[in-house]
Amino acid sequence: MKHFNIIAVTFIAFAAIGCSVSKDTSLPNVAPETFRNHTAKDSSSIGTITLKNFISDVTVQSLIDTALVNNYDMQIALKNIEAAEILYKKSKLGNLPELNLQSGASSSRPSDNSLNGLTLNQFLGKTHIEDYNANLGVFWEADIWGKIRSQKAGALASYLQSEEARKAVQTRLVTNVAQGYYNLLMLDAQLEIAQKNLELNDSTLRIINLQFEAGQVTSLAVQQAAAQQLNAAKLIPKLEQHIALQENALSVLIGTMPKGINRSSRLDKIVIPNELNAGFPSAMLKQRPDIKNAELALQASNATVGIATANLYPSLSITAAGGINSFKTSNWFTVPASLFGLVSTGITQPIFQRGRLKTNLKLAKIDREKTVIQFRQSVLNAVGEVSDELTKIEKLKKQYGIAEKRVQTIQEASKNANLLFESGMANYLEVITAQGNLLQGELELAEIKKEQLNAVVGLYRALGGGWQ
Repeated sequence: MKHFNIIAVTFIAFAAIGCSVSKDTSLPNVAPETFRNHTAKDSSSIGTITLKNFISDVTVQSLIDTALVNNYDMQIALKNIEAAEILYKKSKLGNLPELNLQSGASSSRPSDNSLNGLTLNQFLGKTHIEDYNANLGVFWEADIWGKIRSQKAGALASYLQSEEARKAVQTRLVTNVAQGYYNLLMLDAQLEIAQKNLELNDSTLRIINLQFEAGQVTSLAVQQAAAQQLNAAKLIPKLEQHIALQENALSVLIGTMPKGINRSSRLDKIVIPNELNAGFPSAMLKQRPDIKNAELALQASNATVGIATANLYPSLSITAAGGINSFKTSNWFTVPASLFGLVSTGITQPIFQRGRLKTNLKLAKIDREKTVIQFRQSVLNAVGEVSDELTKIEKLKKQYGIAEKRVQTIQEASKNANLLFESGMANYLEVITAQGNLLQGELELAEIKKEQLNAVVGLYRALGGGWQ
């Protein structure tokens, strides 16, 4: 008995210390010093700017606010947080004992020819025996090897992961709403370009018809001018279709029934910032929700390994129960005669579990190694996304400058062609060609402006912005 007390005290001391039987794996340092083709001025980046300050358009802000409330992916993410929070609160109670209240009644009738039946008849004069019981039981397991602490750490990591997942959904949602709105502005601009070009083609067709009636041109000129006019006319319903589809897609994204979207700005009025600092990759890793999620996944994996390791070691448990017990209902609540109590303690050492515990530990370690690989992959993808958006912004800026000069040149050429045509110094083919080039040039310029805006928003998301 003395030796047992010493062992029990030793285990309780271990429980108080909270020994850990597994060593956590730390995060690898895999971030480069700088992004490709980008020289950071300082560690700050546009990813740290709040959403309201980065996107100043009131219409986009309103659409984003609606999406954050109504979008179903966002609502699911919030429910996931609620579920994870409940599990985390449960894990915080792991060190407390279990308490159960139990009551019961039983009646048994042994065979008259059995030993129990003969004894019952001989001493009690009965053929059956009743038992009435009510007790309060307590069970407590000492956290000697840190298993409960690991369970808490795992639950906390899962809870924080759900929050980071919500942030990731929000950043993607903000990006999609903003880019959808910019695409809508581009379609508006292209529709306006097509309508103006159609008016220009109508004017040209009228002049050519007058020249045909005067015998100055052949029917071929009329046919080619009409074909050009029809080509411009065909573009209008096509763009109107794209506008309606984009409005429907944006409505679904913000969680409302398909409807028209109010626009408070024009594509050509939106100014693209000249300075878009991306900072250093190390700062980006602290900002992006998916990277934080990968970090927390490693914490959860470390906790799982800790639990699997602790399951291989002895566990110390204490059980206690107390209540009232009687063979007669009339004496059931007679105190103190019906009172009983018991206390027991035990040490359980798993010996042979058909390889289950060791297999669980090996699998937990493999999962942890996979988590480290996934973290490396997340960092690589994040750096790649930022580099892609920086490249887009740089090259699109050059493309826009060239396209803008080309459009200015084509506008002058189209104007001169019309003047020369009206004065008889240019033929109809030169006019038609100039108008077709103008249409394509202006449409392309609007497309590049939209891609620039999308790249800016894409860089903001890639740097971890949009969840603030």
